[in-house]
Amino acid sequence: MPTIALIHVAKATRLPMRSVATVEAEAGRGIVGDRYHGTRHRHVTVQSLTALVEAAQVLGREVPPELTRRNLTLSDGVVPREPGSLLRIGDVLLEVVRVAAPCKLLDDTIGAGAQEALRRRGGSVCRVLESGVLTVGDAVSVEVAAADGS
Repeated sequence: MPTIALIHVAKATRLPMRSVATVEAEAGRGIVGDRYHGTRHRHVTVQSLTALVEAAQVLGREVPPELTRRNLTLSDGVVPREPGSLLRIGDVLLEVVRVAAPCKLLDDTIGAGAQEALRRRGGSVCRVLESGVLTVGDAVSVEVAAADGS
């Protein structure tokens, strides 16, 4: 079962991500203290160390998790991409809204080719359905949405 390996937040869009051990996730609002807190759907972004290792192999150099600007990095496995998929982490329930498409700025921060290396490996954007505290080491269970949307 995957766990939360890393948590990163930034108070504003252009500020560097900082590593924290725990955060509060509010239903309908997102991570308290993060730049996207209070937005409509982009509450929490989730990626996997497995995908970052794959991206590093494609890129030919390390992909530092904080430079991808995702909030949660899971220890292993595949982050669901299908809208409606659910991630249960303690009391917190996250719903996948969409794929977190990597942007061109990654080529500037990580290096040329980073955006392409992270394509289909960039994780997912989620909304918080149920509030609670997220802590490094918390177990993550995944329920993937059916292809027909049920």
